[in-house]
Amino acid sequence: MSYEEKIKELGLTIPEAPKPVAAYVPAVKVDSYVYTSGQIPFVNGELKFKGKVGRDIKLEQGYEAAKTCALNCLAVIKGQIGSLDNIDRIVKVTGFVNSAPNFTDQPKVINGASELLGDIFGDKGQHARAAVGVNELPVDAAVEVEMVVKIK
Repeated sequence: MSYEEKIKELGLTIPEAPKPVAAYVPAVKVDSYVYTSGQIPFVNGELKFKGKVGRDIKLEQGYEAAKTCALNCLAVIKGQIGSLDNIDRIVKVTGFVNSAPNFTDQPKVINGASELLGDIFGDKGQHARAAVGVNELPVDAAVEVEMVVKIK
């Protein structure tokens, strides 16, 4: 089964790639790799998850925000390579969590992105990762995710 078919089987769709909110490009392809810029949880142009995880939103909502960010990363990657079936493997995921004071479950939040990638790409979705708590994110987004993928 192709990755594009797997996404549909999971009941998901790859959205339109979000527009940058500042002076950068959504992704850059270098040789056999695509590096995404950080993607926040925009859905149809609106920020779906806003505020600090552990204060304004619950961990479970942060998990969903990370999934949304990962889908947005896949959207910008698809824009670079035409089809997600051209991905050889997910190499690295970096997740930033807009964290309330004393919130320390950033890895559980970013699992939303990591587990989604595993569901889609299987063994090729296993990746290196960082999950970082931060004081603020652009436009008060709850989560931001960036990734590096190797293409065929």
